[in-house]
Amino acid sequence: MASRIFLVLTALIGVIACQPQKEEINFPKTDLSKAALIPKPVETIPTHSAFGLANNTMILTSPIDPKFEQVGHFLAEKIKFKTGLNIDVNAADGDNTIKRYIFINQSDSLELNTPESYQLHIEGDSILLNAKTAAGAFRGIQTLRQLIPEKSNDTLTDYALWPIPSGKIIDAPRFEYRGAMLDVARHFFTVDEIKKYIDLLAYYKYNVLHLHLTDDQGWRIEIKSWPKLTEIGGKTEVGGGEGGFFTQEDYKELIAYAAERHITVIPEIDMPGHTNAASLSYPFLNGNGKKLKPYTGTRVGFSTFDARKDTVYAFLDDVIREVSEMTPGPYVHIGGDESHVTKKLDYIHFVEKVEKIVEKHGKLMIGWNEIAQADINASTVIQLWNEPHNALKAASSGSKIILSPAKKTYLDMKYDSISEYGLDWAGLIPVDIAYNWNPETYVETLPKENILGIEAPLWSETISNSAELEYLAFPRAIGYAELGWSSEENRNWEDYRKRLAQQVPYLKHMEVNYYPSKLIDWE
Repeated sequence: MASRIFLVLTALIGVIACQPQKEEINFPKTDLSKAALIPKPVETIPTHSAFGLANNTMILTSPIDPKFEQVGHFLAEKIKFKTGLNIDVNAADGDNTIKRYIFINQSDSLELNTPESYQLHIEGDSILLNAKTAAGAFRGIQTLRQLIPEKSNDTLTDYALWPIPSGKIIDAPRFEYRGAMLDVARHFFTVDEIKKYIDLLAYYKYNVLHLHLTDDQGWRIEIKSWPKLTEIGGKTEVGGGEGGFFTQEDYKELIAYAAERHITVIPEIDMPGHTNAASLSYPFLNGNGKKLKPYTGTRVGFSTFDARKDTVYAFLDDVIREVSEMTPGPYVHIGGDESHVTKKLDYIHFVEKVEKIVEKHGKLMIGWNEIAQADINASTVIQLWNEPHNALKAASSGSKIILSPAKKTYLDMKYDSISEYGLDWAGLIPVDIAYNWNPETYVETLPKENILGIEAPLWSETISNSAELEYLAFPRAIGYAELGWSSEENRNWEDYRKRLAQQVPYLKHMEVNYYPSKLIDWE
């Protein structure tokens, strides 16, 4: 540890003191404030020069928290992916070839007022990224990634160099919760497909991935104490496909992959409705009194658990225990939506019983807005999709609210009448409608302090692979990223649509099948 600290301090002193090795480059004037950053930072102060990213650059990281070094290695990996450069991280600098530094610093500055706040100071021979936490540092390097030009400037030096505009960026998120949901129950998506989605979300500073793991059409997570859930319930999906499921090792792999990108995974076990696949696997769970059969359609509201059977709660105790043990994040989502055939008193009884089970296993409960009909604890989070009065009821008792209004945030809605995929029951959601609303005023009397954040759900009735997922998610998911991160005064549709157009090189580099909306003058 002592040698690491010495290395970092020595390198920084060298940069600050402008050692003889400093290389003078006559950069053309650049304007940091014109960079097409999404989400837009709180404040950008240009100094009209540049930092030259090249092979003679080193990444240094704060030695106190090893997670900062992980952020440094992640940045080096992404620089290589974009430019081909091999940038060392915390390597010994003994040959005097290193001329520029990127220092990812753990800071206790009072100006960093949230866990994800960061500051970027970009000068000619150094970039200093200050953050209190590794999560803040990780958000900061996403901004830095976006500042690296697509092509090197080979006219300034006799080696490849990527000029990064100089100046200062001060940034912090608007909401602490910025999520996307993916429904893997109607159609199953593979580990690799979800990893790609996680990478795209991380680039735009999302910090939550909500996985809708169970529904009438399929059960997608292995529960070792109840193996038929995947042996039977995992073999169907909408349209009659083969379905699929995540083993517990698959799920843990996704959790770890997301964690490396400072994204929290929230598992959803939908109940007491949306439960045909579970009841088909174990018929004693069924509460609708009808004959069970595999379901591959898209109708909702016909299934329910039996809310008055003790054995149902013993089953749920096992399921929630196993899911909680695999999930390091604080939340378990219990669904609770569209349980139309569950009697109201049974529904309320069910939600209150399940809340106690979730808490027993050390988690906080999230549920769709219908669960506010029950007497829930202030620690339980409500996800608003269609009933503001339920969100207001829960907020009045102290609950936090995640805003996911269907007519604004549902990524499975069509862009327009000719969209190839998607539905339209909540209305068409073109790119401008998705962007042009204010979460803080969407529910007029909802106090700002009760808003945990926003989430963009993607239900999978009409999609079954990455290309179709990307068609519905992008570019709208990029707009939701800015809606969740950037302050209201920093958001402007005309400015945003120009910055969105400039995301094309990244989207092409990542082979994203985005929808080329005619509202955007794509570059």
